[in-house]
Amino acid sequence: MEIAVCIKQVPDTTEVRINPETNTLIREGVPSIVNPFDENAVEEALRLREKHGGKVTVVTMGPPQAVEALKQCLAMGVDEAYLVSDRAFAGSDTWATSYTLAQTLKKLGKFDIIFCGKQAIDGDTAQVGPGIAEWLNLPQATFAVKVEVEGAKAKVERMLEEANEVVELPTPCVITVVKQLNEPRLPSLKGLMKAKKAEIKTLSAADIMADPAVCGLKGSPTRVKKIFAPPQKGGGEMLSGSVDEMVTALVGKLKEQKVI
Repeated sequence: MEIAVCIKQVPDTTEVRINPETNTLIREGVPSIVNPFDENAVEEALRLREKHGGKVTVVTMGPPQAVEALKQCLAMGVDEAYLVSDRAFAGSDTWATSYTLAQTLKKLGKFDIIFCGKQAIDGDTAQVGPGIAEWLNLPQATFAVKVEVEGAKAKVERMLEEANEVVELPTPCVITVVKQLNEPRLPSLKGLMKAKKAEIKTLSAADIMADPAVCGLKGSPTRVKKIFAPPQKGGGEMLSGSVDEMVTALVGKLKEQKVI
C-alpha cells in the first residue's frame, strides 16, 4: 500500500506574530512544531503500513526550515520525506497551497490513500485536504475518527457535530483526520538517528511543473486585507425584580439599542 501524508509546520501557538505590511504570518525565527492534527495523520499511515505493508511518504510545502518537521516524521518511522519549497509559493492561500501539494503528489507517483490533518492550527480553514482531493479528482472523507482498509475500499467513520457517520469510498482517496483517531507515537532512538542522517530532497516549482498562475500570492484568489483585535466587550448589567419586571426592562433596553 502506497500512502502519502501532507503535513504543515506551524508556529508555536504562543509565538504567533503577524507582518503588519503583508498581513501574513512571520515564520522566520519563530519556534515551530508539526501541526498536531498532521501527527495523527502520520500515525494512522504508519499503522496501515504495519497492517498491510507498503510505504509512507510525507510531503510539506514551506520555507527551508520546514525540513525539521519532516525529520520529526522520519523519526516516527515514515519511509520518505519531501520538502516543496520555492519563492514562487510565498503568500499561497488554501487554493494555491492545495494545488501545489496536488502537483507534488502527481510528481511523486500514485498513492492509495492521501492523509491530511483536518486543519492547520495557524489558519484553521480545513480547506487544504479537500482542495487536494478536488485538484486530483479523488473521492474524499473528512474528520475521520476511524479508518479501515480492505482491498480497494476504505471504510471511514466521520465525526460530525451530533453523531458519527460511516462512509465507504474507493481507493485512491483523500482522508482528513481528527485527534480522536489515535495517539501519535514517540520517535524511537533508531528513528531519531535515521532522521539526523537523512538528506531530504527539495522540490521546486519547476520540479513539479507548477503553473505560475496558480502559485503563491499571484495565484491566490483570497487576500487578507486587514488584521485587528476585536474591541473589548463592555460590562454587563444585572437586572433585578420579578420575572415580569425583568422581561419588561430587558425589552426596553433592546428597543433602546434598536435590536428589536
